[in-house]
Amino acid sequence: MNTPKELLYSKSHEWVAFSGDTAKVGLTDFAQNALGGLVFVNLPEVGDGVEKGKACADVESVKAVSDVYCPVSGEVTAINEDLLDQPELINQSPYEAWLFEVGSISDKEELLDAAAYEAFCAEEE
Repeated sequence: MNTPKELLYSKSHEWVAFSGDTAKVGLTDFAQNALGGLVFVNLPEVGDGVEKGKACADVESVKAVSDVYCPVSGEVTAINEDLLDQPELINQSPYEAWLFEVGSISDKEELLDAAAYEAFCAEEE
């Protein structure tokens, strides 16, 4: 399992990359591996308010549809439109295929560092 040290992680298997006042959010390698081949993504709209721990997007694999939970609260400032036509990019490069970007961020205290996330995933396997 690939777990970049510079990112933070949620227990619902999203990664967060902070950059200034915004953060990009994506699915972890653990999540994309568990889901299998992704065939569709449904992303929030730019301007949508998102709340930590609440579903804000979903991904569809050949196995099932799964919710994506926002790891922080804030407002969606951008979406990765490439994923609308190529959801498989998440399977190919989960840490480059971000889903959406959040600004006006709050509620980020419960995120895990890479070591804590790896330990959490080991318990789930």
